[in-house]
Amino acid sequence: MKEYATKDIRNVVLLGSTRSGKTTLSEAMLYEGKTIDRRGSVEEKNTVSDNTEYEQTNQKSIIATPLYAELGGTKINIIDAPGSDDFCGGALSAFKVCESGILTVNAQSGVEVGTEIYARYAKQYEVPLMVAVNQLDHEKASWEHTLETLKETFGKRIIQLQIPVDVGVNYKGAVDVLTMKFYDEKGAEHEIPAQFVSEAEALREELIEKAAEGDDALMEKFFETMELSTEEIRKGLTAGMLKGETMPVFCISAKNNIGVRRLMEFVVNVAPAPACDSTKPTSLFIFKTEVESHLGEVSYFKVMSGVLNEGADLSNPETGNAERLSAIYAVSGSKKEKVAKINAGDIACVMKLKNGKTNVTLASPGVKAIPPMVFPDFKYTCAVRALDKNDEVKVGEALNKIAAQDPTLKSYFSNELRQTILQGMGEQHINYAMWRVKNEFKLEAETFAPKIPYRETITKTAIARYRHKKQSGGAGQFGEVALLITPYIEGQEQPRTFKIDGKDTLLNVRSSEIQDLQWGGKLEFNNCVVGGAIDLSFMPAILKGINQKMTEGPLTGSYARDLRVYVFDGKMHPVDSKEIAFIIAGRNAFSEAFREAGPKILEPIYKVDITTPSEYVGNCMSDLNTRRGMIENQEMDGSFTVLHAKVPLAELYRYSTALSSITAGSATFSMKFAEYQQVPSDIQKKLLEEYAAQAEEED
Repeated sequence: MKEYATKDIRNVVLLGSTRSGKTTLSEAMLYEGKTIDRRGSVEEKNTVSDNTEYEQTNQKSIIATPLYAELGGTKINIIDAPGSDDFCGGALSAFKVCESGILTVNAQSGVEVGTEIYARYAKQYEVPLMVAVNQLDHEKASWEHTLETLKETFGKRIIQLQIPVDVGVNYKGAVDVLTMKFYDEKGAEHEIPAQFVSEAEALREELIEKAAEGDDALMEKFFETMELSTEEIRKGLTAGMLKGETMPVFCISAKNNIGVRRLMEFVVNVAPAPACDSTKPTSLFIFKTEVESHLGEVSYFKVMSGVLNEGADLSNPETGNAERLSAIYAVSGSKKEKVAKINAGDIACVMKLKNGKTNVTLASPGVKAIPPMVFPDFKYTCAVRALDKNDEVKVGEALNKIAAQDPTLKSYFSNELRQTILQGMGEQHINYAMWRVKNEFKLEAETFAPKIPYRETITKTAIARYRHKKQSGGAGQFGEVALLITPYIEGQEQPRTFKIDGKDTLLNVRSSEIQDLQWGGKLEFNNCVVGGAIDLSFMPAILKGINQKMTEGPLTGSYARDLRVYVFDGKMHPVDSKEIAFIIAGRNAFSEAFREAGPKILEPIYKVDITTPSEYVGNCMSDLNTRRGMIENQEMDGSFTVLHAKVPLAELYRYSTALSSITAGSATFSMKFAEYQQVPSDIQKKLLEEYAAQAEEED
């Protein structure tokens, strides 16, 4: 494969709803670009993209697949991204390395849920878009409806570059108002049919005005001459796309390869080239890692600067870990073609790096790391267990390997919940991970609702005294601790006077320590012992015992938080007092006091932001009410309404699935931990009963 200069490279991601024809379009682009000599089809399960068993069985993209084609001496790197929001990680990774995107729209449906979702993602990540209206050869295709929905959704950004001719099963091709030519179904160039001349001229005037808006110099020329050359229009469109103000619209039938070459020519002539410099020191950014059968781990990357030669020695700027790239491959799906070197802006892959994971920069000495990709917070959490208990460790290891390839998937064992937790972007995402556990790792496992990480705290002051005494032949153990606990409230001045044994008693704090607990909240530990009742050297042991008990509250066994502890009295033995004795005494005194201090259960509350078409606002609000959600406010975002609410985590299991159901799949949401709040009394009662029943079963 030949070497391409940075100016002769274009990186583009294919976006759109499921069934909009992205994979079919990628196949047509590869055929047109001479990467393949025969086009496959999704139905026949032989496309270059969508080449995994799961994708072929479900006939939809799950994995973002890097591909390439060549046109007129320019290499077009293509990333075919999934259409489901559950698998958005592939598209978001592509945004890091692609300078533009092609938003595919099904002419039978017009703008769909996925169209809007991925257009919003592209706007968020500042990736310019062009639109390919696909399937214009279908009997149910409607150009008028599709164009109307595009203009309704994207407003003045939509600029029509083509006029389709005979939409439907006899689709003939399109009139192109940039070149002012008609391109038939075979791609041949003709004069514009007479019946389309006036419409084409009117659209060209709009096109010129839109192009002029993208560049001040072009605007001045337009005012002077009222005309721009084709090359000047292209320049203005590039500028408008980069500003996010222009979305050129093309007419295609990917299945019959109609209009695909013109779309690719536009990518070559108008879409932005990589803003990379081949003269600078070498650096590359790994945007995707995947384990492929017979190959092992494959790292996909973009050269961000310099020239990458086969056998190059680079290192991670953040860790210093060195890597040798013994062989470099241009990649098109499962096809890998060895290359000697590639220039800045190009995309390729390398096999079996030691530490080359997703989001890692490899570079020459002195080059800084590329800022990592930022992915949305997880939307779906479940617990996983092996059907055979002997396979628990193997299932955990399998999930960890799968998650290592997908930054929008996370697997870990929660010591607090004592469960294997799996988090992803939705139920489909989780189902795919579990399919891999079964089919790739040959393990049987199931998912279920995870436990909720409740917290326990207290509402009032309590006192307890505990003596630990043990004598069995040799040296004994003796330690006695008297302590008082009271709620810790952030910003509240530390109280000093308490009622002890019926008397108001001033506690003189000799030393104080505040711990930020790793599970949230605080523990303030105060030494108020006077007269040498407990030696200072035993205070760390008492604190250790308290910390041990903080991990197991008396109500539900959850972590305790937000407490002040005052150790004010105790006793020692000149021989038998040891560290272990005061650990036990401190732990048990704390436990007894906690039970008498009005303990309560706190539950995690999440901030949930829902973006939904306005017609579904009522459905979303009603559903939130059933989940004990508190709607704080709402605002408009274009044609969408954004609801801001706080919802208990206990009510959010499978929420992504429920939201999709009540909004016909058109709403999206994000969730982030906000705070802990006391659970309602009826729910606390239920939790206590469940915990007691569970304890009986375990006994």
